[in-house]
Amino acid sequence: MVSPELLTPYTVELAGIVRHLPRVEIAPSVVIAILNILGDTELTEAVAQALVERIPPEVDMLVTAEAKSIPLAYAMSVKSGLPYAVLRKSRKPYMTGAISTEVISITTDKPQTLWMDGRDIPRIREKKVLFVDDVISTGSTYQGAKKLIEKAGGQVIGAAAIMTEGDNPAWNHIIALGNLPLWLEKAE
Repeated sequence: MVSPELLTPYTVELAGIVRHLPRVEIAPSVVIAILNILGDTELTEAVAQALVERIPPEVDMLVTAEAKSIPLAYAMSVKSGLPYAVLRKSRKPYMTGAISTEVISITTDKPQTLWMDGRDIPRIREKKVLFVDDVISTGSTYQGAKKLIEKAGGQVIGAAAIMTEGDNPAWNHIIALGNLPLWLEKAE
């Protein structure tokens, strides 16, 4: 059981916008703050602009995984003029020539499959791609996306996220506006 104070909202300021994020116990004694931009146009627009200002000039395309980061990738695409593609978490009947890879996300705690529609393969081939996500927690979605992008003939030159999560030296290479702590409470 987690202490009640660990379940109070966690306050962040991102691109001048303040939000109070709910904290959720995702595993026994493991608490994370949940950033959910879906439906939050003000925050999505602000963080998209802040991230676009940090996109390396050599980037040709943005790629994201569904679902919470789709509005971010769209807003970044509009602001930067770069095209974007979405990796799906299930294969849809309209997807032809799709390719896939398996990932494990911290928020689902079970294996998921990422799918790239075959129609996106020629759009990504020979492009320098920036992976876009709302929060990078374990890096597994990023690694899965990287495999798919490379399989399609694209080159991943980095990742951008609103926030990273936890203390991971690899996050130093991520374009991010902030970092969310992980709260681990030891059993008594």
